[in-house]
Amino acid sequence: MDVLLWIGVFILTFLMMEGMAWFTHKYIMHGFLWKLHKDHHRKDHDSWWERNDLFFVFYALVSIGFFLLWRYEDIWYALPIGAGILAYGIAYFTVHDIFIHQRFKIFRNANNRYAKGVRRAHKMHHKHLGKEDGECFGMLWVPMKYFKK
Repeated sequence: MDVLLWIGVFILTFLMMEGMAWFTHKYIMHGFLWKLHKDHHRKDHDSWWERNDLFFVFYALVSIGFFLLWRYEDIWYALPIGAGILAYGIAYFTVHDIFIHQRFKIFRNANNRYAKGVRRAHKMHHKHLGKEDGECFGMLWVPMKYFKK
C-alpha cells in the first residue's frame, strides 16, 4: 500500500508540474521576470547558456529541497514530490530544449503527428518576440488545432 501511495504522489506531482510550468511561463516568465526569459525568444547572444536557464536552476533547487526534507526531516512524501519535480524537469528539458530547440542535435528525425503538433505550437508561441500575446501551453497539453494532418 505504501508503494502505491508513493507512486500516486509521484504521478500527481509530475502532472501538477505541467500546470505549474504553464502558470510560471504565462505569468512569471512573460510577466515580472521577462528580463530573464526574453533571451529565449530573442537570441541576441552567442552563448549556449541563456538567462532563461535560471528557471531550470530554480526548479532543481526546489526538487533538492524536497529530497533534503525527506532525508533529514523524515517526511516520507517529500521523496516522491522531489522525484516528481525532477522527472518533470528531465521530461521538459528533453522535449523543449533537446527535441524542439535542438540544443543537442538528437531527435531530429521525429516526424509523427505528435512531434509535428508540438513543434508547430511552440513555433506559434515563438513568433511573438515580446512579452505580450504569446500563447502559453504546457509540454503535455497542446491545443488540438496544432495537430492537423
